[in-house]
Amino acid sequence: MAITYLGLGSNLGNLEDNLHNAIVEISERVGTIMSQSALFHSAPWGFDSDNKFLNQVIKVETTLDPYALLERTKEIEIHLGRKKKSIDEGYSDRIIDIDIILYDQLILNDPILTIPHPLMQQRDFVLLPLQEIASEVLYPLNNVRIGELIIQEH
Repeated sequence: MAITYLGLGSNLGNLEDNLHNAIVEISERVGTIMSQSALFHSAPWGFDSDNKFLNQVIKVETTLDPYALLERTKEIEIHLGRKKKSIDEGYSDRIIDIDIILYDQLILNDPILTIPHPLMQQRDFVLLPLQEIASEVLYPLNNVRIGELIIQEH
């Protein structure tokens, strides 16, 4: 079993319902939800939009390896109405976004998947909810606790 932290975000439609539906799908198709942060409101990051985001981080225990987890989260996004994943096209409004933030203490960097999430330290909408449920967890790139990482970044 592995412990993974997933970042959820939505800025189209009923934001709370979108996050709730993602959590239901994750619990059915990925693993056991062990904890979840409060909901965090944030401005769009990396693009302009009038639509604000609602974000959350959840802790999940899973038997899926990181690549299977990535595939499963993509399937859930599509099932919930996501049209495309933002990669080379840039960021855009979305019904649901599910990002793998951490996976145990794994460090993985390849063209398909990077863990820890490469932009997590730049995003308060990830760091703040992550700190709420995982302040004592070590950030694998420097072995600093998540709670201390936030202090260093701000």
